[in-house]
Amino acid sequence: MTTLVIGSEAVCSDGYRGEVLALVVDPAARTVTHLVVEPHGRAGLARLVPLELADLAGLGDLADAGPGQIRLGCTEAEFMSLEPAEETLAEFVPGYPDPVQLLPPGWHGAGGATADGGTILRIPEKETVDIVPSGEVEERRGDHVQATDGDVGPLRGLRIDPGSRRVTHVLVREGHVWGHHDVNIPAEMVAGFGDGIRLSVTRQQVRDLP
Repeated sequence: MTTLVIGSEAVCSDGYRGEVLALVVDPAARTVTHLVVEPHGRAGLARLVPLELADLAGLGDLADAGPGQIRLGCTEAEFMSLEPAEETLAEFVPGYPDPVQLLPPGWHGAGGATADGGTILRIPEKETVDIVPSGEVEERRGDHVQATDGDVGPLRGLRIDPGSRRVTHVLVREGHVWGHHDVNIPAEMVAGFGDGIRLSVTRQQVRDLP
């Protein structure tokens, strides 16, 4: 088995480096399909890296379940040619005038009231949205893992079968600051993926796991 820890460093074949921000999961097949990797120091340029490009054989199992290093079988140029993992949308605030418009005296809006009329420039709102393949979901480090009776803890990663890429366990940080520990929750206890991970068991049943 292989543990994919979110937050691990990703290294291309030519030494280009980034960070694994998230794992993309096909919730129907329960497989990991992509890594979301953002280059170091280049926010907004995250790419969807097919799991086929990751050297799963070089990853550790539970004994090494900390942010480590994932080697990618692509160069920087090949990495940058992959599908983007996010998109920035710029939209003007509904109800405001055109981006540049002459305003009548006393008009109230984005720039406040105008005493004698004039020109106001409207800056668009920006929103960054994640892009994942249709029917798939993104799981990020720190996303909540929810039992039937409440929150278990933040997500740290997923353990998979390297052959089928099917999720076998969910790695969760459980407990309080001074007594926390990692728990590997079997995939059979997972009710669903997306907007965090939902379990079909109680928090006590999670605590009873080895």
